[in-house]
Amino acid sequence: MNETTNQHIQRGLKNRHIQMIALGGAIGTGLFYGSATVVKMAGPAITLSYLIGGIVIFFIMRALGEMAVAHPVSGSFSQYAYQYWGELPGFIAGWNYWFNYVVVGMAELSVVGTYINYWYPDIPTWLSALVCLVAVTLINTVHVKAYGEFEFWFAIIKVVAIIGMIVFGIAVIAFGIGNGGQPAGLGNLWEHGGFFPNGFQGILLSLVLVMFSFGGVELVGITAGEAQNPEKTIPRAINQVVWRILLFYVGALAVILAIFPWNQIEATGSPFVQIFTYVGIPSAANLLNFVVLTAALSAYNSALYSNGRMLYGLAAQGNAPKIFGKLNSSGVPMTAILVSSAITLFAVLLSYLNPEKVFLYFMSLATISIIINWAAILIVQLKFRKEQERQKSIPEFQMPLYPAATYLSLAFLVLVVGIMAFMPDMRFSLYIAPLWLAGLYVGYRMKRAARQ
Repeated sequence: MNETTNQHIQRGLKNRHIQMIALGGAIGTGLFYGSATVVKMAGPAITLSYLIGGIVIFFIMRALGEMAVAHPVSGSFSQYAYQYWGELPGFIAGWNYWFNYVVVGMAELSVVGTYINYWYPDIPTWLSALVCLVAVTLINTVHVKAYGEFEFWFAIIKVVAIIGMIVFGIAVIAFGIGNGGQPAGLGNLWEHGGFFPNGFQGILLSLVLVMFSFGGVELVGITAGEAQNPEKTIPRAINQVVWRILLFYVGALAVILAIFPWNQIEATGSPFVQIFTYVGIPSAANLLNFVVLTAALSAYNSALYSNGRMLYGLAAQGNAPKIFGKLNSSGVPMTAILVSSAITLFAVLLSYLNPEKVFLYFMSLATISIIINWAAILIVQLKFRKEQERQKSIPEFQMPLYPAATYLSLAFLVLVVGIMAFMPDMRFSLYIAPLWLAGLYVGYRMKRAARQ
């Protein structure tokens, strides 16, 4: 391995890569696999939950976009926290983000076996996870263009599948195609207990898993350090990805719930596959199972990419061992990627021990850590703005409705954390989070002591 310390991260990601990385990072198991769970919580009103969550995500993305356009660096908001908030917040933000995507990677790997088992029930889930881990790791160690290209086509597959499903679903709703010629209509959206079958409580509870689904959109900030023309590609990606995600989440789920009564959707497996099996098109179910498998691989691909770049950024700050700041001859932080990949092997072990519960546990941990990340983005953006005002400078890419939108988004994230306390499967992450943050503080003090 030809490594050097004087190389720099290369700007090899084009606009089409950035667009699809942001889109692909957010369209993963949260939509294809986890959506069955949230549908059970809120019924047809889940579309409203995604709309609310999407608006908050838009403001978080615009807050990140302000800083990413002003400072397009690898390491993203960890570097911004380090610069505008202080050394300790930068240390915590960076390591928490790395931890978040280790957990996200584990969550994605944990469900790969479920999709493989749809075709091959006898293959152990842990074996499927291991094979996928090795393949995606190899992709990430080649060159950033290889990652960008794979992620572009991974995302294209998901996007085309969702658009096709929406179009096909509309045909079922309007003309009864695939449903014995009987138009499904829209009645299923309100005929089984109403549009709000579980009341306002159902919407509140669903917001936790909805926000998990949106985790990944902030990858735009991570890619800023390797984007060509970041001052143009980053704003374009942020503005376009949010409405596309809303279209895909809200549109796809509205179509599913119009075709199929919400209370008959199974809590396990993908509702996408269930729908097409129900209307009598098993080949489409096979195709969509391939798509959701691709979605999981794509999300893991993005998780590993972001982990490598975050460790690289932390090393550049002096907040991680220097070895993580080394690049190979292709400008890839090889050691950072390999170490991150090795740690996600833990998911393979858990998939072997308890494949049924492992996804929910990982999703819970990922949700609390991504909320910490988003809160850090919003707080740092407030400090960034104050510094800009002190310098009498105006950001090139401004967040709308500042500062009200920033404070409202922070309040929403606090609400989501409060809701988690009432959910048994999520509550344990609230116990782990303080321990994790305390551990990071101890790590920071140890680092400071070692430097003196």
